[in-house]
Amino acid sequence: MSTTVDARGLSCPQPVLMTLNEIKNGNDGEIIVLVDTDTSKENVSRAAESQSCKVTDIQPDGDGYRLVISRT
Repeated sequence: MSTTVDARGLSCPQPVLMTLNEIKNGNDGEIIVLVDTDTSKENVSRAAESQSCKVTDIQPDGDGYRLVISRT
């Protein structure tokens, strides 16, 4: 089961903090993170990797990006 974190319209560090909170919840499955800036995309990716997670996909999504994070 996947979980979605919608951080569109929020400036850093909010997207990173929301993603880290979801990672720490420890639920199985993928985390889908929606962001709308290049900076948020890069910062969320780095934060996920720092928690031993892997960003398995990044796709354009409207005016932003859709990141898929897998817990490893």
